[in-house]
Amino acid sequence: MSTRNHAFTEPAKKHLGQHFLHERGIINKIVQAVDPQPGDRLVEIGPGQGAITFPLLDRHGELTVIEFDRDLIFPLTEAARAHGTLEVIHRDVLAVDFTALTGGEGQIRLVGNLPYNLSSPILFHALEHAAAIRDMHFMLQKEVVDRMAAGPGSKVYGRLGVMLQAYCHVTALFDVPPGAFRPPPKVDSAVVRLVPRAPGTIGIVDADKFAAVVRDAFGQRRKTLRNALSKLCDGAAIEAAGIRPDARAEQIEVTDFVRLANHLAASS
Repeated sequence: MSTRNHAFTEPAKKHLGQHFLHERGIINKIVQAVDPQPGDRLVEIGPGQGAITFPLLDRHGELTVIEFDRDLIFPLTEAARAHGTLEVIHRDVLAVDFTALTGGEGQIRLVGNLPYNLSSPILFHALEHAAAIRDMHFMLQKEVVDRMAAGPGSKVYGRLGVMLQAYCHVTALFDVPPGAFRPPPKVDSAVVRLVPRAPGTIGIVDADKFAAVVRDAFGQRRKTLRNALSKLCDGAAIEAAGIRPDARAEQIEVTDFVRLANHLAASS
């Protein structure tokens, strides 16, 4: 297959949060991080002008992409012919059933330069289908990746990181400067790897209860858990789960939030 760069120059649409990657060195690092293997079912979110799409096709031979912008579909499809077999799903990614993309067998691997204004909704949508996903390699705003990977005690440790780390192993891979995009965004970016945990190792009894505990705990960061969680439980219940009621959310390990949520679920 051809390794020529067939990326085209459709202008970016600001209202869709489009910033098209063009830096060859960064593109190569992403493809190396994904390291597609025979038999993998690769799905790219937001292929844009094909900067990652075509190198992945050159490496793997086939790829499914999810693209919302109708104007990009025809040029993507035409340019892809020189690289491999491309399946295009023209839909809002939040309306795509990732589990259905497995075809009832195996798991998919997600890749994407996510629109920064939709990154969190896309991440949580992927979590709903975690059992069908082997891993995810996403380019995001660096600030978001920092929050995703942060641990207790960090200034950026919060709801996003706890929710993702409860269900996935999260690894920040490398930073990407604004100049790697066209047009350049006003912020630094970063690439992150998420590997969903095996269902039997997550240990969350009630997903809704867990989400509610994490949401309320970080709702007002300066409050102690006793005060922040007052709508869900009292200090005695927090202490019964082995956690100090006077601690603040940013001091608490992910496993502690799981234990507290499970205790409350069992008591309700």
